[in-house]
Amino acid sequence: MKKYYSWLWFDADGTLFDYVSAEAIALQKTFHSLRLPFQDEYLDIYKRINHQLWQALEQQKITPAVLQFRRFELLLESLQLSASHEQMSGVYMEQLAICAELMDGALEVLQTLQKKHRLAIVTNGLRAVQRSRFAHSVIKDFISDIIISEEIGVAKPQAAFFEIAASRLGNPDKKDILIIGDSLTSDIQGGVNYGIDTCWYNPTHETKPDGLLITYEISHLKDLLEILE
Repeated sequence: MKKYYSWLWFDADGTLFDYVSAEAIALQKTFHSLRLPFQDEYLDIYKRINHQLWQALEQQKITPAVLQFRRFELLLESLQLSASHEQMSGVYMEQLAICAELMDGALEVLQTLQKKHRLAIVTNGLRAVQRSRFAHSVIKDFISDIIISEEIGVAKPQAAFFEIAASRLGNPDKKDILIIGDSLTSDIQGGVNYGIDTCWYNPTHETKPDGLLITYEISHLKDLLEILE
C-alpha cells in the first residue's frame, strides 16, 4: 500500500549524484593536472583509503578538514609518489565540484515527486564540493534545502545531524519524513536512530543485513513512484 510523506530527505552521493563516475573522472584529472603518472588501479587504492576515512568521520573519530587532506597523504604514501597532498586535495576538490552527473532516473523522479512532496538533500559531503555541484545541477529548483555535515558540524548517522536538519526544515513530524539513501551506516542507520522511515537505495543488489530496520528497499529511483502516494 502506498504511503504519503510530506518530506523526502535524499542522500546526495550515490543516491542522486553519480559519485562513482565523478570520483573516477576527478581523480584522473587531478593526476594529469599535477603531471603525475596515473594507472587504473590507483582509483581502487584511493577508494579504499577514502572509504575508511569516511567511516571514521561517521564515527566522529576525525573531522572533515582532516579527511580531505589525509586521504591524499595516505594515497601518495601508498603509491610512493612525491607531491603535495595539500595541492592534490585542492585540485581534486575543484574537479569533483563541477561533476554534477545524476544517477539514472533522478531528474525524472524528482520532477514527479516535487509536485506532491517537499524535497531536501542531507549529505555527509564537503561544503565546497556539494554547494558547487548543487549549483551546477539541473535538480536544484526541486530542492527546498541542502543540509551538509561540514556546515553544521555533525555527520550522519548521529541523531544531532537529523535534529538540526529537522530544525532547518521547520520541524516536521517524524512520521511525515522518509530518508532515501544508499549507505546502510549513515543514511539507514541514521534514520533508524532518529526514528523516521527509511528507504535503502540498493542498485547493486547487495544482501540485506540482519537486524537493521529498513522500511523500504529499491533498486532504481523510479521505484519510489510505486511506494509513495
